[in-house]
Amino acid sequence: MTGLLVVTAVPAEAEAVRAGLTDPTITVAPLGVGPAIAGAATARLLALAEAAGRPYRAVVSAGIAGGFAGRVPVGGTVLATRSMAADLGAESPEGFIPVDELGMPPELLGIATALPADPGLLGALRTALPEATVGAVLTVSTVTGTAASTEALAARHPDAVAEAMEGYAVAVAAAQAGLPFAELRTVSNPIGPRDRGAWRMKEAFAALTEAAAALR
Repeated sequence: MTGLLVVTAVPAEAEAVRAGLTDPTITVAPLGVGPAIAGAATARLLALAEAAGRPYRAVVSAGIAGGFAGRVPVGGTVLATRSMAADLGAESPEGFIPVDELGMPPELLGIATALPADPGLLGALRTALPEATVGAVLTVSTVTGTAASTEALAARHPDAVAEAMEGYAVAVAAAQAGLPFAELRTVSNPIGPRDRGAWRMKEAFAALTEAAAALR
């Protein structure tokens, strides 16, 4: 068995994670932006490792994210209690309906739209990162960009602390492989209307490097 697989969306995130690591058994791989490439590429890496007789022991989705104002500060670190497919469902006059509330038989869904982090892995990360904010991390295909949609999303997910674009898909790949999963994010900006001047990328990458030391 090989070590931990840490997947990120972009190379800059991977570089920030690597800068905080000292364990040579940890593999860090930038896979691309969005749930489709994240899920497919993670599944391929896990399958190749298993076929080679060197399966990974756990998977972590890591990177930067938008944070819900009032729940996590910009520059803060987030650990997911669960990773959620937040925009998988249907619109209705009454609002958004999650796909698992549309009345489909469970066998058609294939897997839950919210996957919990592995308790042991999450517990170890919480011990190593005691100041991290812990809560649900939402996976979206379209980043939230208006005050109205931010308010609706926050109301629909009162335990959510951040949103990103890959975590749930990586969690699905890990679940299919029977491996523990966790999601680690640092916050570069508040969720809501796009204001590039309010983004703190440098601080978020520095926080990601610091947090990566917990991935031992």
